[in-house]
Amino acid sequence: MRADRLINILTTLQAHGRATAAELAQENQVSLRTIYRDIDNLALAGIPVYAERGSQGGYRLVNGYKVRLNGMTSVETQALFLSGLGDTITGLGLDAAIHSAEKKLAAALPETMRSDVGQLRKCFYLDAPGWFDDTEQPDCLQAAFDAVWNNRWLRIHYRSWRREKSIDLAPLGIVLKGGSWYLVAQEDKTPHTYKVTRILSLEALDDSFAPPADFNLARYWQESTERLDKDMHTDIARIRVSPLGLKILPELCSSYARRNLMLIGEPDANGWQTLTLPVYQTNHAVSEFLRLGTELEILAPESLREAMHQMVHALAIRYG
Repeated sequence: MRADRLINILTTLQAHGRATAAELAQENQVSLRTIYRDIDNLALAGIPVYAERGSQGGYRLVNGYKVRLNGMTSVETQALFLSGLGDTITGLGLDAAIHSAEKKLAAALPETMRSDVGQLRKCFYLDAPGWFDDTEQPDCLQAAFDAVWNNRWLRIHYRSWRREKSIDLAPLGIVLKGGSWYLVAQEDKTPHTYKVTRILSLEALDDSFAPPADFNLARYWQESTERLDKDMHTDIARIRVSPLGLKILPELCSSYARRNLMLIGEPDANGWQTLTLPVYQTNHAVSEFLRLGTELEILAPESLREAMHQMVHALAIRYG
């Protein structure tokens, strides 16, 4: 819309002090001719905008002129509160809105505070996914977010670990965890979690619903992840680790195991320490403990020790 574009030009000039016609055209996705016409219209409307020639030239507002806006749009307000997601907000379709909202906020700030914001961006960057992982960008993510925001029923075809099924859901929230997106939705009035990349198809239905007044997305997610961690770590392993192994182990085990790791007694004469920690499935535990090589020895349970013995024996045959 032309009005939005004119406001965007004004907030850009106030926030950054100067901008070339090419920069304004690229940001607003219009031609240079359109920008020239917009600048002329702003000047005719009494906005003190002027052009500076030369290699460092561009358009500026007369010193002291302040853009006064009635406020941000609803979408910009949504985006501003999600700005901590960094580049991952692109999957929600709000990247343009957050850029616009940030400029309006910057335009409203005093000059000294605007400098502080610029310095903060030079000193801090959020990289949400874990190492060696990228943030997922599922095709249906934006449609799912729109349904959550507008309280619209969803019909999805979902592939779980066991089977595929079509279900109608009342979507309650979207969660980003370690670079993966999850949809929290009610099925038969009970909240469940669905990995967005496993949604094979998604349709927003015409019917709307009223979300439960007592539902809290953050509390639900925290409780469900803690419950999942506890259900997954069904066994307790007792192991011995070298001084080096004790330094490395916390970096390799899960956060749940790290929180529940318990040291037993004092280190022996060689510095080896006995400890217990929760483990998830025998095969998974063997794979994790193998990463410490000879810096670790499994003491119990016997089934885990035997599984490690079989794995090491098979590796010895493979590489013998």
